[in-house]
Amino acid sequence: MTVNRLTDPVLSLFRMVVGLLFLTRGMSSIFGVFGGSQGSGEAIEVGVWPHWWAALIQLVGGLLVMVGLWARPAAVICSGSMAYAYFVVHQPMALLPMNNRGELAALFCWSFLLVAVVGAGRWSLDALLARRREGVRGRETAAAI
Repeated sequence: MTVNRLTDPVLSLFRMVVGLLFLTRGMSSIFGVFGGSQGSGEAIEVGVWPHWWAALIQLVGGLLVMVGLWARPAAVICSGSMAYAYFVVHQPMALLPMNNRGELAALFCWSFLLVAVVGAGRWSLDALLARRREGVRGRETAAAI
């Protein structure tokens, strides 16, 4: 097995895992599950800026990235939300992520940027929908000839 044969499955699995991790962070904040928001055992009150909105991006964006549906735009939004979290929440405390507790925000930001650039991969709903569209176009072209 060559490295090239592993690239697409590994990138797809990377996207799924990152999306799942982001989704569970959103679920903990929105629904109070998995220990709740920041381990408080509580959900964030609906509409509280920016925490509830960030949690909503985590929930919806994480789900979309995980299944690979509209993965590029969802990943751009998720990456931007984590850049905002890093520079507004963490970076004012200290310059380096290891000193300002911003490692997760930085990792999520760059991980989602990677997904936005390389796409969802073959194991995604985006790819499945694209294959179906091509199949329909191919049948239409063949019928017209």
